[in-house]
Amino acid sequence: MALSILSFVPAVLRALAAAAALAAGGAAQAERVKDLASFQGARANQLVGYGLVVGLDGSGDQTTQTPFTVQSVVSMLGQMGVNLPPGVSLQLRNVAAVMVTAVLPPFARPGQTLDVTVSSLGNAKSLRGGTLLLTPLKGADGQVYALAQGNVVVGGAGAAAGGSRAQVNQLNAGRIPAGATVERAVPSAIGADGVVRLELHASDFGTARRVAEAIRARLGAAAIARDARTVEVPVPAGEAERVAFLAELENVPVEAATAAAKVVINARTGSVVMNQAVTLAPAAVAHGGLSITVSATPEVSQPAPLSGGQTVVTERTDIQIRQERGDLFYLEGGARLADVVKALNLLGATPQDLVSILQALKAAGSLRAELEII
Repeated sequence: MALSILSFVPAVLRALAAAAALAAGGAAQAERVKDLASFQGARANQLVGYGLVVGLDGSGDQTTQTPFTVQSVVSMLGQMGVNLPPGVSLQLRNVAAVMVTAVLPPFARPGQTLDVTVSSLGNAKSLRGGTLLLTPLKGADGQVYALAQGNVVVGGAGAAAGGSRAQVNQLNAGRIPAGATVERAVPSAIGADGVVRLELHASDFGTARRVAEAIRARLGAAAIARDARTVEVPVPAGEAERVAFLAELENVPVEAATAAAKVVINARTGSVVMNQAVTLAPAAVAHGGLSITVSATPEVSQPAPLSGGQTVVTERTDIQIRQERGDLFYLEGGARLADVVKALNLLGATPQDLVSILQALKAAGSLRAELEII
């Protein structure tokens, strides 16, 4: 029998179940505007560059198989006034061609430092102990926005008991903390036209409306929800006043609208996460030797005569689990998906079983939630 997924992460699943119960039963909590949206035009930009890492301990590129490494070295030496005789074949072992990447954050200014990632481009065995030579980092427009250089930090392998070695991570990539210096700023004119636009992280008409209402109530600004993702807010003309206004705008509390039901399942581990209580419509699914019957039975509690109480109707969910080849399990309307998933885990269902069953329920219209498989 396959191992139960609950045996791996029982505490995590219990915590997720408690969080789901709170989300389903409790009132919506206020979030700040900065948690729900970002300013249009304030975005990060990706930078990339090609460079050389030198000073390796014989773990660099095999130059006979990576001729571009030799070409780069010859070109670099030529720029420094060192001209090699024609026909010379360099056999280098301590040099590696690399790609250098970094993220230029919004509002970055010249002189600010960035962390960079260095990744081997050829067949180097390790970048440990190497030094990245001066490398220009370009944006999508081909302009140089930063210069990178420094010692590459690579996680390595540690010796285990008995003389064996256990590799912690791969050695063909590393980082240089604060290894790049910004040379060019990206122009940013948020609110220069008198209006700032907020872009919601997730498109939702209800959230957009609530954000606009909260801004109007808190700041008195004529905020308008243009669509499910964009909210326009007029801002003061002065630069100092604009910054102060935006600082207040970011911290306006908003009662976010209830998100659409969503179920996320990890196809490798079988982890299932739901953002709220998800119920199932009547459905019948046959899957190998798994057999589960879930039924929801209403229970009515009557108050005592003349007590002034109210009739309370609750649901009791009964789950019968069987593991017989070819059995069929029937899901009654109102049954919770969390109960079904828990029963499948107790049976030792594999991640592939969970994916197949949830996909079938979604296709049949029983699972009334968005299903995402990662």
